Amino acid sequence: MSQEAVGHYREAFLVIMNAVIILPLGLSMSAYYFLARETERRGAAILNILLFNFVVGGLACLFLFLYPESIGNIFRSEELTRLAPKIGIVIWIWIFATFLETVAIANQEARVATVFIILAQLSKTLLMGGAVLIFATVEAFIWAAMIQGVIQTAVLIYYLRTRFPGFWRGFDWSFFREQATYAIPFGLTGILWTAQHDVHSYFAGHSFSSADFAIYAYGCFEVPLIAMLSESVASVLIPRMNELHKEGNKEEMIRLTARAMQKLAFVYFPIYAFLLVTSQTFIITLFTEKYAASASVFAINLTLLPLGVMITDPIVRSYKELGRFFLVTRIIVLAGVVAVLYIGLGSFSMTGIISVAVGAIILEKIIAETMVVRKLGLGLRHLAMMKNVGKAAVISLVAGVVTYLVYSNVHEYLRVVGQHFAEETFHTSDLGAVNFVGGSLVLLISGLVFAPIYLIGANLWGLIEDSERNAVRSILRKFLPLRTVEPATDTRG
Repeated sequence: MSQEAVGHYREAFLVIMNAVIILPLGLSMSAYYFLARETERRGAAILNILLFNFVVGGLACLFLFLYPESIGNIFRSEELTRLAPKIGIVIWIWIFATFLETVAIANQEARVATVFIILAQLSKTLLMGGAVLIFATVEAFIWAAMIQGVIQTAVLIYYLRTRFPGFWRGFDWSFFREQATYAIPFGLTGILWTAQHDVHSYFAGHSFSSADFAIYAYGCFEVPLIAMLSESVASVLIPRMNELHKEGNKEEMIRLTARAMQKLAFVYFPIYAFLLVTSQTFIITLFTEKYAASASVFAINLTLLPLGVMITDPIVRSYKELGRFFLVTRIIVLAGVVAVLYIGLGSFSMTGIISVAVGAIILEKIIAETMVVRKLGLGLRHLAMMKNVGKAAVISLVAGVVTYLVYSNVHEYLRVVGQHFAEETFHTSDLGAVNFVGGSLVLLISGLVFAPIYLIGANLWGLIEDSERNAVRSILRKFLPLRTVEPATDTRG
């Protein structure tokens, strides 16, 4: 697709994803609370969520049919105005269908939820990939999204009928109000979170052309499966934290949080260090040299990755009073972001806009962690639980420095070698293929420097547990079977 078409695609799906997150107003997430505590009214809680999602999705769809220019005016794009009705249909379907992963986790079926998440991502990839390969238009992407949503809706209905038989018979208006009263404060907090994370993209979309917005959007690219990891951890922790809070077991809440942070740090810190060093090559490899300018935005946005180690949402959701205070905090922070971006509208560069957005998220994280520390009563006695997080940071830093020394001296040479190899082997001058092969060679060599240093350091410092080593060995044995030597038997009489 052309760079302008890529910009239109990113703008359209920015609106879709924001609507899917914002419009349910947190009612979908209330399943974590009510399925765990309201055992007699589980079916009614499910029905309330489905009805609400169906209605708000339908209203959003109707609005975009009646006022399609509402999107086009934001991005100053006639193409977005033309596509607005179809975007509305996708929003309606996806708001309803995406409850599938949430309800499976809330029902404490973590394995089933994992399967749903993986299959949903796989189906999106196949349908979206097919759309771009066959048609290469934004409209084809939108049609693919509709089809994926319909499939996921069918799976959702089947799952609900098998797990919550007769759930559609239990509507209770008073219970709906109770559920909404609990959910809406968290829903408003979620709206503010989405706005805080994405409002900068709307300012960028209004300030720059669609072609330039494509550069900015790719700079805000999130590495696949990385965000999903923290979301999965949080989703699993939310019902467990609710149970522990009900029992008044703060020490176990602290232990589980520290344990989860250690696991996230083991993955997030090295990825952050590696991508920070190789950001320019990483962007060129994925998106070609046309988007090389995205690297500076990507490097700044990457700062959010290590912040993902800080777990707050499961704990905040367990304490209603924290939810209210957090809501006020986000309102203040978001108002500050909007004010700064509005004042700087037309004068901020791409890196300026993303710096404001990242700075606001860092500020909010600090405030949220302070709230959690005070509520759980964390003190110096708990500091030892965080030692592995610090170890992961130090090892990642060392591996990153060594990798940078190698990368800075050889990456240009390796990229040229890889590009020549692609041209001669595949007889192609296609920019995407050439950049991909050349960049992949650079990333491969850099990874071969970084990974051994990090893994050896992690092993020596005890970050890799015995159970994890045994799991790796069992996997390796399947692919690299080793002959075992029986000890010699002494036959002397």
